[in-house]
Amino acid sequence: MFTKKINFKNFIIKKFNKEISKDLNLILKEKNKAIESLSTFYKYSYNKKIISKIKKYKDVRVIGMGGSILGTEAIYDFLREKIKKNFYFINNLQSSTKISKKKYINLIVSKSGNTLETISNANILIKKNEKNFFITENKNSYLYSIANKLKSEIIHHNNFIGGRYSVLSEVGMLPAQLMGLDEKKFKQLNSLIINKNFIRSLVSNVSSILYFIKKKKSNSVILNYDECSDNFFKWYQQLMAESLGKKGKGILPIISTMPKDNHSLMQLYLDGPKNNFYTFFFTHEKNSMHVKSNDILFSHKYLKNKSLNQIILSQKKATEKVFIKKNIPFRSFEVMQRDEKTLGELFCFFILETILLGRALKVNPYDQPSVELIKKETKKILI
Repeated sequence: MFTKKINFKNFIIKKFNKEISKDLNLILKEKNKAIESLSTFYKYSYNKKIISKIKKYKDVRVIGMGGSILGTEAIYDFLREKIKKNFYFINNLQSSTKISKKKYINLIVSKSGNTLETISNANILIKKNEKNFFITENKNSYLYSIANKLKSEIIHHNNFIGGRYSVLSEVGMLPAQLMGLDEKKFKQLNSLIINKNFIRSLVSNVSSILYFIKKKKSNSVILNYDECSDNFFKWYQQLMAESLGKKGKGILPIISTMPKDNHSLMQLYLDGPKNNFYTFFFTHEKNSMHVKSNDILFSHKYLKNKSLNQIILSQKKATEKVFIKKNIPFRSFEVMQRDEKTLGELFCFFILETILLGRALKVNPYDQPSVELIKKETKKILI
């Protein structure tokens, strides 16, 4: 356990690379805005009075792509029970999208302001008489021009923070405040970096992953037992793949929905190629539905008085035991309480993990050069 709210069990094959520990110290000392956004020292580019202007609205539509929207989706789903407003996410191009007559606040998010998909969706969906807010860099771009034309409020996206690292900056925290959440509680870096258990776990975890990569295990399979964390791991998936997939190197993040995938993919995980390492993820729930005990037949009396959360946890523990017997490498996260603090700790852990892996693999974890090639080719075809 590295905090009271997260029970973390590291890989059984424990490695501790002192160079990783040194890199972590260097990262924390650098004037890095992405890292700073995880802390209480980060200053937002918007005045918090903006929240009071629009908090009365119940329906919020967020339009963006990739890192501009995934973090906000992760927050909304993970903390859904605490949120009273309705958030709708437009995160892809769908030719069959229906235009709703409902009145929304629109948050249009794009760091560059020139993201093709975001421009297209915004053009089709937003209306002049709606409240439209743009989060984009303070520079000349398509969305910046449209925002000025509509006389909409513009929140400046920090140009030193890439989209996938922006969840605890303006990009994720302004929507979080609209959700009625306490943005200050997400900022856990200050307390985590003085937590010896957290630092030891992080460094050992990264060292172990580097060991697996050397052993040709380059697939990171997430066995996710928490439905509300699906978008959190889609955020992780982009973070890991886009940050590290360079120079013929990288890790392929795969999300597996559990326990459903016991009946489809588990056979492969157990007896297939040994090129994966695994992450078990489970959240304890207080208000889980219970099995109707009076309707359970005698043959399955062990299900009586059991909640679905208990059954899922037993499946997770059983799978871990089988993995140990088969010598399959895995780590495990058990979330004890679902709140802003816990989610902030998870964001910090995976962001620091990714940056450390990038340094060790000698790739730049902040850029995505090859993706830009597709953008250029798409533009050529459309022209």
